[in-house]
Order: sequence, then C-alpha cells, then structure tokens
Amino acid sequence: MTAPLSAIPGGVATPRGFRAAGISAGIKANGNPDLMLLVSDTPAQAAAVFTTNKAVAAAVIVSKEHLARSGGTARAVIVNSGCANACTGDVGLRDARDMASDTAHLMHCPVEQVLVASTGVIGVALPMDKIHRGLPVVFGSLGADQGSQAARAIMTTDPFPKEAAARISIGGTDVTIGGMAKGSGMIEPNMATMLGFVTTDAAVPKALLDRALRDAVHDTFNAITVDGDSSTNDCVMLLANGASGASVDEASYGTFLAGLKAVCLELALGIVRGGEGATKLVTVNVTGAATSDEARKAAKVIANSLLVKTAIHGGDPNWGRLICAAGRAGVTFDASRAAVTIGSIVLFKDGQPHDDLAPKAAEYLKGTDLTVGVDLGSGSASSTVWTCDLSAEYVRINADYRT
Repeated sequence: MTAPLSAIPGGVATPRGFRAAGISAGIKANGNPDLMLLVSDTPAQAAAVFTTNKAVAAAVIVSKEHLARSGGTARAVIVNSGCANACTGDVGLRDARDMASDTAHLMHCPVEQVLVASTGVIGVALPMDKIHRGLPVVFGSLGADQGSQAARAIMTTDPFPKEAAARISIGGTDVTIGGMAKGSGMIEPNMATMLGFVTTDAAVPKALLDRALRDAVHDTFNAITVDGDSSTNDCVMLLANGASGASVDEASYGTFLAGLKAVCLELALGIVRGGEGATKLVTVNVTGAATSDEARKAAKVIANSLLVKTAIHGGDPNWGRLICAAGRAGVTFDASRAAVTIGSIVLFKDGQPHDDLAPKAAEYLKGTDLTVGVDLGSGSASSTVWTCDLSAEYVRINADYRT
C-alpha cells in the first residue's frame, strides 16, 4: 500500500510526462552549464508567483504576459543563468521574447505557452547569439533523466544544486511531485524565491493550482532569508500535466498540498544551507505572538539581524541580540513575559537572564543545524523562519560579484 507521502530521489523531471536538460551555451565565462529547458509532453496547467520588487526583470514581464494570454497553460520553461537581463530596457524585453519564440518554434507550440526566467548579473545584456546557438542543443538533450543537469544549469553562486521529489497517493493512484531551485545570495523573497520550478503529473484545476502554490510558498520559500534582499528576477513556477491519470479536487487538496510543501521546503532549506558564505542552518521559532502575522514579522526581523547572524557564526550565545531584534520588530511584545532559548537551553525568561547556562549554549552553537527561539509573551500565535549565519566569506563573494 502506498504511503500518504514519501520522499523519493529525483527532481523536476521525475514526474511522468516531463523532460529537462541543461547545457553550457557559453554565457558563463567559466564554461559551466548556463541554459536550461524544461518541457511537458502535453500542455500543462501552470501557476506562478513573482517578485514584489518594483525593478522587475524582462523575463518576469514576459512570463506574466504569457500566463495571462494562455489562461495559465504552459508547455515549456526556458531559463538562462549568468545574466539576469534586468534593467536592460527595451532590448532586454525583446531578448526575453526572442527566447520564448525560439523555444516555441522548437516545441511547435504557441509562444504564450513558453515561460522564461533569467538569473545572474543585473544590467548586462543577454548574449543572444549564444542563446540562439544553444537552444537547439538543449532541446536535443532533453530527457527524463536529465533533471540534475537542468538543476546545475540554473545555478549562479550556488555551491550545490537543489533538487527534491515526493510521491503521494490520490484516489489510489501514485502522483509524483518534483522540483529544483537556485539561490544563494540576494535572498529574502517576499512572494516566492529566486528561481524555483516544480512539476507534478497530477491534473490540478487552475484555481486549486494557484491556491496550492501560494499556500506552499507561504510556509517554505517565503519563510527563508539569507541576507534580507529580494531580487529583480524571483519566481516560482508550478506545472501540472495530469500524466498520472489522477486529479486533485477539494477532497484531495490537503494530500496534494502536503506533498507540494514537502518538496518546496526541501528546496527552500537547500537554498539556506547553500547561502553565500553560510556555515550554519538556523531555525528561528517565534512563539507567544498576538497574531500569526506578527509572529512571522518578528521571526523575519530576528533572522535578518546582522548582529544575531554574526553572533551565531561566532558561537556567541548573546541572547540580548535576539530579545533586542524581537523588541524592535514593531509587534506586540511583553519583555516581562518573554523568553529566549538557544536549542533547548533557556537563557532569558520572565524578565530574568540565566547566564549560568551560557557555556552550555556556546557548546550547542558549535553545531551546523541550530534552533533559536523567542517567546514574545503576548499571545498564542507562532511562526518559523529559516536563515543562516553571516560570515566573512559572504562579504568576499559580494564584494567582487561583478569583477
């Protein structure tokens, strides 16, 4: 009997009816893979969330237009890395449209069924001659076994590719959900994150697919931060082609959402683990909040605090930095009832410090998977956010990103 939810090896091309490929088209000077194509063998229902940054990249504009024109139907996603094609004016918009139209020609599908994404340096024009030459090559490389190459082709400063897959049962039929993501710096999505692509071989009506993606993103991609920045290019796309024969309805929505969240969370945590210069994955739990929105707000402030992140990097159990971040978050906060924990070690509670436990907390902070908690003392709502430490390596990477 199939388990309700099980993690399985694989990625974006694991669900039935999907193929992917990644090649080096010469966009990156180092010769690493930089052009990715993901296709569905049949038209798929598509949903997406995009950056809330007002400086949007050309690919975001084009993909939004195509989703609106196609009624949320897609056959392919074409992605380049090494160049964000953002802040490139009319030329950049033309180039993004050319990427879509060239892909549509290869796929023999309407151009509005092709979505586009780009990632890399802002303000640099796409080398369209290289993309034009690379498109037939990446198209010819498509395969259900090429998901890992596709995941590598969307990387920029990522230290490793991010892939995940899960299997669920809907109406007695096995359904697979798979995905890949990239992201390492400029990470605090306010809608989704960096670039993420998720597929499923279930049939999902448009309204339910949109709802599922937003529900999943809220507790996964929108609950991570590396450095508090939100990119010009951020997007998460979800394609459902129905190749399994199973259909998602209101009765099975919870099962589908659980599988989708599991895949998205694995990808999101991979982004934090691979954050620029990161050495520690940090889970920030905020409890005792007046509302869930205030809990999330406080958790994000704590997770983005440079003082908190550097203290964790240095193994310093400085609980004062946590309480200070919570206190300035602009949420309901009662210091006389608040508490701070590092791991399971209570360092501050009900207005009183417990510094005698600091050496034990310092030992705990030597680990690589850490949890810190703040109780706001104001209610019963809670939220969890994931972040990483801040190291000198982060500064080095971003000090010479363009040069």
